[in-house]
Amino acid sequence: MSTRIIPILNLLSGQLTSKLAADLATQPFPAKGLLTDTLARPLRDLRISVTDRCNFRCSYCMPSEVFNKNYAFLPQTSLLNFEEIARLARIFVAHGVEKIRLTGGEPLLRKNLEVLIEMLAKMTTVAGKPLDITLTTNASLLAKKAQSLKDAGLQRVTVSLDAMDDAIFRRMNDVDFPVADVLRGIEAANKVGLLPIKINMVVKRGTNDREILPMARHFRHTGNVLRLIEYMDVGATNGWRMDEVLPSAQVIESINAEFPVEPIDANYLGETAERWRYADGGGEIGVISSVTQAFCSDCNRARLSTEGKLFLCLFASQGHDLRALLRGNNNEIYSDDQIASAVGHIWHKRDDRYSELRAAMPADAQIGGEKKRVEMSYIGG
Repeated sequence: MSTRIIPILNLLSGQLTSKLAADLATQPFPAKGLLTDTLARPLRDLRISVTDRCNFRCSYCMPSEVFNKNYAFLPQTSLLNFEEIARLARIFVAHGVEKIRLTGGEPLLRKNLEVLIEMLAKMTTVAGKPLDITLTTNASLLAKKAQSLKDAGLQRVTVSLDAMDDAIFRRMNDVDFPVADVLRGIEAANKVGLLPIKINMVVKRGTNDREILPMARHFRHTGNVLRLIEYMDVGATNGWRMDEVLPSAQVIESINAEFPVEPIDANYLGETAERWRYADGGGEIGVISSVTQAFCSDCNRARLSTEGKLFLCLFASQGHDLRALLRGNNNEIYSDDQIASAVGHIWHKRDDRYSELRAAMPADAQIGGEKKRVEMSYIGG
């Protein structure tokens, strides 16, 4: 690596992070397949947002009063193209990433997404194994695209569905989209083998908490895994309040009262969901408890925004501009090794643990001052 300074830009200020630039100039950080942060957490999971747009307006993510016809979404020229995404993916894989999740916004709105999936599917981990390539979707386009996604190399999907009751679901997605069409998408994904399918339900007390049991009934014995997610304080537009959070412990208690469940081990270190199985063999469910039971201690996920900003936490207020390195700065062209060194320094200095800090503070306290957190629709869930 040459000794010239590589600029890493702060998302909010656009200013050079001088300490990091100095490190890059004097301390190369090659990719060696195992990259850990200050808390010894490895980098294993990369979540890539391919669009900041969505055709739903769910209140906990993209409330319509904010994301309306006047909202300025990113122009096409700002988005990373597929070649740029694939280049960064290879760099992250060289640092030890084993799983890539495509997200958004709604990722199936990105034109020709199958082309990107084909590019990613050709990559292997440092151990020579296929990458775990997944996608999170609201399933509005899944029935039409399931086969082409599978053919391109996608392995499985996670579908967002917050209620079985059609009226409640239409109110929550705020675009009058019916449950039946989501279920058709899930059926199509099952038929082509995008398995196992996970069904994500964000639970808001007083909004859809009465739908927990209907959702459990519907997905038992289907092979699909229902995951119930505590309503989180991501971003600044969803009006989050702690009294709308239904703790996962209460969710499990209500399900167990009708369908006895028992805990089972995690599939891997850093898995976000706490797993439970039905005692009668009806399959499994999961709960994601980032509000009441923080799992920061083994978080191994990095997030790449649709315009190439690297975020180290879902609750981050700023990111690092990797697009500037991909496209060059002041006519400088940066090699893969140089960009890998930048990523190495960034992750190695990571100390994010927002949820643990929040849990230790009063409900109305501010964490990290008054900084505005990035929106979930921008970096994906």
